[in-house]
This record gives sequence, structure tokens and C-alpha cells, in this order.
Amino acid sequence: MSKYMQLTVTVRPYYQTGLEGTYPKLARHLGHLAPDLAKGNPSLYELVGQFDHLLYRFEGTPLREVLLRRREGLLTTHKSIQENIADWNLAQADRLLYGIEDAFDEIESELD
Repeated sequence: MSKYMQLTVTVRPYYQTGLEGTYPKLARHLGHLAPDLAKGNPSLYELVGQFDHLLYRFEGTPLREVLLRRREGLLTTHKSIQENIADWNLAQADRLLYGIEDAFDEIESELD
């Protein structure tokens, strides 16, 4: 690592219609429970990175119950993505992001 510079990898969201258009039920729940977070159009990877904080924040809500069912799998996938990014295995990290998207597709289908 350079003394004054470092390389970083950033996961940015790319929703053609924004989080609200891609996951409207999730965005609606987030808009009510965490408007500051929803306005930032977060990536799913970013949401999983804050998962335990979100579960605490959403205590007693239907969203928390739906998220909680996928907690272990999402946190395991997030950790694997971080490890692959650290090892500069970006193709594998990208493949793992699909797993997060699949889980959020299921979450979206369970929300009212």
C-alpha cells in the first residue's frame, strides 16, 4: 500500500428506476421507518452492511420480521463479498451480489 494513496472498491446501486421503482414495497417501508436512509437510494449491499442496526431500528414492524428470516444468509453472503473484494476477486464478489438481489426479491414478494 502506498504511503498516501490506496485502492478501494465501491459497490454502487444501479436501479434503472431507483430503489422505489425496483423494490416499491421495501422502499415504502423504509420511507416510513427510515426516511433518511430511503432518500439516499442505498444499494442492497449497503443495507445488508447495516442489517443488525436496521433490525434493531425496525423492532416490532412487519419489515423486521421479513428481514429477520434472511439475516444469517445475507450476513454470510455480505462477509463473503467483503473477503472477495479484499482479495481482489471481483468477479466472484459480483456473482455473490446476485445472491443478495435474489434474497431481496423474496423479501419484496413477502411485504405488503
